[in-house]
Amino acid sequence: MEEYKFLLDIAIILAMTKSFSLVSKKFNMPPVVGALIAGIILGPVVLNVVSPSDSVLNLAEVGVVVLMFQAGLETDIDELKKSGIPAFVIALCGVLIPLIMGAVLSVIYGNNIMESIFIGVILTATSVSITVEALQDMGHLKGRVGTAILGAAIIDDILGIVLLSIMTSLGGASGFHIQAILKILIQMAAFFAISIIGGVGIKKFFEWLSTYKNPEIERHRRRVPVFALAFCLALAFLAEVFGIADITGAYLAGIILCRLPERFYIYNKIEVLSYMLITPVFFASIGLNVNIHGMTQTLIIFTIILCVIAVISKIAGCGFGALLCKYTKRESVQIGAGMVCRGEVALIVAQKGISVGLLSEIFFAPVVIMVLVTTLLSPIILKMLFAK
Repeated sequence: MEEYKFLLDIAIILAMTKSFSLVSKKFNMPPVVGALIAGIILGPVVLNVVSPSDSVLNLAEVGVVVLMFQAGLETDIDELKKSGIPAFVIALCGVLIPLIMGAVLSVIYGNNIMESIFIGVILTATSVSITVEALQDMGHLKGRVGTAILGAAIIDDILGIVLLSIMTSLGGASGFHIQAILKILIQMAAFFAISIIGGVGIKKFFEWLSTYKNPEIERHRRRVPVFALAFCLALAFLAEVFGIADITGAYLAGIILCRLPERFYIYNKIEVLSYMLITPVFFASIGLNVNIHGMTQTLIIFTIILCVIAVISKIAGCGFGALLCKYTKRESVQIGAGMVCRGEVALIVAQKGISVGLLSEIFFAPVVIMVLVTTLLSPIILKMLFAK
């Protein structure tokens, strides 16, 4: 019977995450908050009724890959072109300042340089889905500020993925050495070259499949999301073969397919699978791995400072970038506030860091707390700034 316990674990996870997501929506909080809290309650912190077994963790890993594939599919290349230089400057400043401030905090805490830089990388992440919802409610999504946030968020994701790929590769190479860095750059170049060249052929195949008007072929439209998911998983595997994080391959797969006529059809079909099974398991697995019993007074202080830096660094970094691009002071602060939320992106980066040995498990709870704080604070800060 023990080998089938994972079925009961998944049933409990699905029921709890969806129940708590509904409760969080009732209180105008993002569903991800409810899913995380459900995982924490089910884990060692409270009830300890579900353990992160291999089956649960493997399903959670698929959830991570699919989430990043969806993020790639959502990438709006036209929006990116339209945003241009200002979006790049805002994103770059919004990556550099959190990276530096996070790394400095970690060094002061006594961590080694690799772990410190990785904590900085976690702080570079941005998840604007909650920001988009808040701006939409206030009627500012299509304005000057909303457009800047959307454009900068796309570039922020790309920069974050590049940083994560470099760090995970360096983690496997055991540190900063000229030979290791050169090897990583060659591996990354080879991976991206193979992916892009192969992606052109894959994209042509999908375009043919989606535009061919033969009635027999039309019925095969339902298979398009299956082929897309297979491509995503294959590219995620290829990324790992080249010593790069699997989520980099998944994100790139999404970008390759993001301009297909069937893009939204693919996204919507995969969203059903994601919503019903793998994404809840991923968020619950995050909560299951949180253990606050080992949090010392020093680590609690670190967590509080990390939360403060997470908010300040994005507002300062993106705000400074916006000022350089001739936005007003008020608009600059609004843009910075819109980039504060870390959401699932930071959780994915942190989990990947633990799996490759770049992040100690004791820092996982502080990261989860930071994500919850920024996720809850971001819409509140935005509403305050736009109300003035």
